[in-house]
Amino acid sequence: MAILFLLLLSGCVHRQYASALYPAWGEENSISQSGAHPHLLLRVMYPEDILATKACLLLVHGMNEHTGRYNDVAHYFVRQNFVVAGFDYEAHGLSNPALRQADAALRSGAVSVDISEAYLAQTVLSNLDLPRENLRLALQKTIELCNALGEVDRPVFIVSHSLGALVTATFLLQNRNDVTGCEGTVFLGPGFAVSELPGWRGWLANPIIRLSFHAETHYLNPHGESMLFLVFNQILAFLTVPVLDGLFEILSWPGLRRVFTPVTPAWVADYLTDSVEERERIRNDDWIIRRTLLRYAKGVEEEIVRFRHQMHMFNTPYYLIYSAHDPITPAWGSKDFVNATLNNHSDNRHLELIDSRYHQHLFLAEPRRSEILQHIGQWLDCRIRALSGEQSGILDDKKLESCSEPAYDRI
Repeated sequence: MAILFLLLLSGCVHRQYASALYPAWGEENSISQSGAHPHLLLRVMYPEDILATKACLLLVHGMNEHTGRYNDVAHYFVRQNFVVAGFDYEAHGLSNPALRQADAALRSGAVSVDISEAYLAQTVLSNLDLPRENLRLALQKTIELCNALGEVDRPVFIVSHSLGALVTATFLLQNRNDVTGCEGTVFLGPGFAVSELPGWRGWLANPIIRLSFHAETHYLNPHGESMLFLVFNQILAFLTVPVLDGLFEILSWPGLRRVFTPVTPAWVADYLTDSVEERERIRNDDWIIRRTLLRYAKGVEEEIVRFRHQMHMFNTPYYLIYSAHDPITPAWGSKDFVNATLNNHSDNRHLELIDSRYHQHLFLAEPRRSEILQHIGQWLDCRIRALSGEQSGILDDKKLESCSEPAYDRI
């Protein structure tokens, strides 16, 4: 994520083709959007016994991926009597015009479709406003479908990964004084920090990434430092931020962006999962976008900075899972968030994978994958019981016994 390995990855002419259908799952619901935006597609999967549904989950995918990847995750939670929904936010999956057209062509009989320019849909993403609007609509529709299941009120939760976690966190933070209908969120490898390239790859890139992030953090934002450091930080920021913003914008212009838009290298998959099978699936997934427009990458960095300035006000109950050695969304971002918010709600919990460098927790090799899914399920059950107690007025110790585990755990 973050600057997305910017200075290491040389831009080049990159060709990408789709030959397999988009991996759709569940029932497809179409949601109208404002303006010229096409309908947002919400996928929903129901338990066999709908009346046994205990809650509804909305999945929010990560950067450059798509919700089609989460078919197995959806099936897992459906077996646990959850209704599971998922969507592709702006410029991703079937919310990307080029990819939606490619899927339609394949379903009409085409053998292969050139999707090399699918990344150009990112031109509208100078910030995360559009993905947040997609999330608002998807959450609203999920709540509507959940309420239609019967007379019993069923809570709705969000399960989000990486950039999807940043989209979710900023959406909930912006709407913290409103009734969003979300009773809790699970953050998986959340994008609360800029990337750090591993090994020798980071020798040149990491100092520049840190300089950009430091300058963006301090730009017009004093941090209570001494006058000497305040002056130094502001001068550095005023010299750095406009230059980098302008450079990234220019390199995102037509013509230049074909050369300077970085391509995700194959080795990144080695830090996503320890599963050999999943790595191959990632490398062969036609619907994962392989290039990231620099304007988009810079906008994500600015979103991280703004979120970190305000994250202490985040008040939605959460369960956060992160890997101690993840270079894509480093642990310090999650730790800073937890330190700022842990006491904001009694059900806040976090889990550190102390020996892990892997970013995609729901796609790890067994038995770790199942272990993480079980941890998520236990926290969701805890929240459901707590909400049931609040609604009924029963808050005895036995009712809340399963919620008394430590706020911090390591595996």
